[in-house]
Amino acid sequence: MPLDFIALALAVIHFGTPLTYYFYLKNKYLSKPWNINADENYKPKVTIIIPTYNEAKLIEKKLNNIYKQKYPRDKLEVIVVDSASTDGTPKLIKKWADKHSELNLKLIVESERKGKAHALNHALEYATGEIVIITDVDSLWPSETITKTLKWFADPTVGAVSCLKKPVGSKVKEVEESYRQYYNILRIAESKAYATPIFHGELAAFRRNLLKKLGGFPIDIGADDSHTATKIALIRYRAIIPENLWVEELVPNKGYSRWRIRRAQHLIQHFAKCLRELRQAPKGFRKILAIETFLHLANPYLLLVSTILLIASTLTTHSLTALGILALGVALLIVKQYRTWIIQQLYLIVASLRNIWTKEIAWSKQVK
Repeated sequence: MPLDFIALALAVIHFGTPLTYYFYLKNKYLSKPWNINADENYKPKVTIIIPTYNEAKLIEKKLNNIYKQKYPRDKLEVIVVDSASTDGTPKLIKKWADKHSELNLKLIVESERKGKAHALNHALEYATGEIVIITDVDSLWPSETITKTLKWFADPTVGAVSCLKKPVGSKVKEVEESYRQYYNILRIAESKAYATPIFHGELAAFRRNLLKKLGGFPIDIGADDSHTATKIALIRYRAIIPENLWVEELVPNKGYSRWRIRRAQHLIQHFAKCLRELRQAPKGFRKILAIETFLHLANPYLLLVSTILLIASTLTTHSLTALGILALGVALLIVKQYRTWIIQQLYLIVASLRNIWTKEIAWSKQVK
């Protein structure tokens, strides 16, 4: 079989699978109403957990943001768990708490940094809220975010809720926004179909009883939020991202590619761990989990192999067809959406290789 034909077939699968999946979900589910009985008057006690490590530049802004949330003070608990910061973060938290004593804030200071999931599980031991929301310091919420999040939990079938993200504060904002435009549609459509296997640490809310049932957050992979949401979906609860629940996320000013690769590493770890659990997934969730697993683990390599075969065919047989396909692929890089997709595939390939020697469970801070 000619190398050109094999390469072209792999390229068709690589591009055709995500495009088919995207348009199928968008057309079938995006405009459908939610089959969930949400209630904005539902106001259970909530615990917000904020993990920190060397967050002196951002922690006060984050705490002020939480303080401005329009939610009953007597039903709000905040736990900040600091993992051995060296920049004075705990002192700033204590100073802020002294000035805002009306907010129920607990500070846990760990003597050793063991990763985000370990810190979350530590804080979970002290949580008393019916709903637990985890959030990163480098994210900001609109003032009614808690209410908009918790209304979905009025329906007992909902076990987890996350957010959509607006990237801010970076020179690469346009790249991130282009990527998110399609990414967000998939998250919403998957949620309406049944559940989405990808959650966001900027805001990820869970029923505390389900977290206890699952034994807390997984400490052996980086995507603690996504994997926990997926585990909740596997025991037949909805794990969703609503279309109107937005938060702001600070994107690094430096080291953007390294930041994206680390995130890709964590998602790859998550989906690799999901492989053994595909069969037990509820029918409405099984296809979603299977396709997302394929797109993150295998699909990037189809593009890589296709490219290698085309180059080999051009060099060995001087195939004009292979040369033409390669030239077209290069020319299409001027199209923003295509360029963004190719870059994302490169991140996934590099991330999967990097996972061989490091999982990046605890990483160096980046400037934001």
